[in-house]
Amino acid sequence: MKSDRASDELNRRNTAFDNRLRPGQFGDFVGQQKIRDRLELAVKAAKDRGETLDHVLFSGPPGLGKTTLSYILGDAMGVHVKTTSGPVLTKPGDLAGLLTSLEAGDIVFIDEIHRMAKTVEEYLYSAMEDFAIDIMIDQGPNARSVRLELPRFTLVGATTRIGLIAAPLRARFGLVNRLSFYEPKELAEIVTRSAAKLGVGIEPEGALEIAARARGTPRIANNLLRRVRDYAQVKADNLITRSVAEESLGLLEIDPHGLDEMDIKILETICAKFGGGPVGLSTIAVSVGEEPDTIEEAYEPFLIMEGYLDRTPKGRVATKLAWERLGLSPVSGGLAQPSLFGQGV
Repeated sequence: MKSDRASDELNRRNTAFDNRLRPGQFGDFVGQQKIRDRLELAVKAAKDRGETLDHVLFSGPPGLGKTTLSYILGDAMGVHVKTTSGPVLTKPGDLAGLLTSLEAGDIVFIDEIHRMAKTVEEYLYSAMEDFAIDIMIDQGPNARSVRLELPRFTLVGATTRIGLIAAPLRARFGLVNRLSFYEPKELAEIVTRSAAKLGVGIEPEGALEIAARARGTPRIANNLLRRVRDYAQVKADNLITRSVAEESLGLLEIDPHGLDEMDIKILETICAKFGGGPVGLSTIAVSVGEEPDTIEEAYEPFLIMEGYLDRTPKGRVATKLAWERLGLSPVSGGLAQPSLFGQGV
């Protein structure tokens, strides 16, 4: 029980930290310019017509701003945002209770919408299209269907696995947006803004150093800033310079290319144990002691984007760049140096 309370407290603090740094308006949101332009246009058109915003679906890897954009939409439309997640909605009654409590124009944000139960998903079809749901009352011979009219609302869904969303549900979203990884300059701007909110000084080179190791993800950039801030507070008079960022991130074993300990284990497993591949995802997962879904969703996108890994029908294959980064020889498979964090990498 004590560990559960500690875990809940940690999650609460992390959420509070994320909310503290989260932009509240389109003008404060950095990156995803095309998506932002489309959403601003849709919001303005809906408000001019006096209508609710069309249903919106965000997809992409974790930490790119799907939840943030949902709250920004609520602020831009001047409505409430009610938040839930796919795994929580296990039966139709859960959805009915949520939808019947809405006011006209409200936004319902469902995170990880691809993980909803199938029965709940089917109830969403009529709710999204006709703004009504049919519920069954009683059982057996006395059972009857009652239609509940709903206020017009906007459903905003977020998913990291858009391929797992059924086609009928996906077709009911009027605005489908895929978020992409951020450029280092964009992340540096986010880090600089976040540092100002946290009350810590930061030089442009320090912000860029953090951004370069953030795997193209704002959430990771802010988490790294949190750790670098601790280091700067204790050892650098609360000022983050490039050298301070390098030293603190070195303690976290995040190399200048953004590779962390698990990235290295994955690449070393493919190269040193399996000759560079092809090797199956399940085999990699067993070798590194991680779940296959976690590797596929949290680590592979970055490794593929940066050119360290190829995904083929036969399995995962390490690229030439992966061998070079690890200091391994594709011929011998032997380590050219003891650690990725050694000099010359």
